[in-house]
Amino acid sequence: MSRQIVLDTETTGLSAAAGDRIIEIGCVELVNRKLTGNNLHLYLNPERDSHEDALKVHGISNEFLRDKPRFAEVVDTVLDYLRGAELIIHNADFDLGFLNKELELLGREPLEQHIAGVIDTLRLAKQQFPGKRNSLDALCDRLGVDNSHRTLHGALLDAELLAEVYIGLTRGQDALPIEGEEELAADGARVSIDLRQFELPVIEPNEAERLAHQAVLAELDKASGGRTLWVR
Repeated sequence: MSRQIVLDTETTGLSAAAGDRIIEIGCVELVNRKLTGNNLHLYLNPERDSHEDALKVHGISNEFLRDKPRFAEVVDTVLDYLRGAELIIHNADFDLGFLNKELELLGREPLEQHIAGVIDTLRLAKQQFPGKRNSLDALCDRLGVDNSHRTLHGALLDAELLAEVYIGLTRGQDALPIEGEEELAADGARVSIDLRQFELPVIEPNEAERLAHQAVLAELDKASGGRTLWVR
């Protein structure tokens, strides 16, 4: 079983070294590249106010966070949830830096000691789309992920969007259905389904769809430096 956690944080500012703290953690679980619905979402009291610029980004007021738990109170919950998983993070150095600083303040081991590894989707995107904007919003637009409801940054929403972006970047599938219990055997193994029992309709694309498809193929070929197999 392949377990991955798509993770995002919101913080009081940009520098953990200068004393900024985590105020929100959002995690989305993928098992065998499918959403399970087993998510983790926490607001935290950072014991300091957010910078004005950070407030404009996440919109989470200092007053809202006053009665939320401190990181020390939820550290075991976070580590137990993440343990053994491969993390998927956009600009991973930023989030890992903040998480490791929080752990350091508590005298705990770095996060890397608890997880299987990290995939940085920003690095993936830069490899696939060199020279282009690769922010989360830009990737949503490029990969057809609906982010119209994202007016402010939020850790859980951004993690959900990033899960779809990751699947798009790795060309695994176009959608992320919630995994149903009927798809799993008693021992947790996936049950194979014979697709020959289904009669699938064939829907021909219209001219606009054909042109859009050709445009996507051309963009992929350009990004790969003319090395796509279909052109060869």
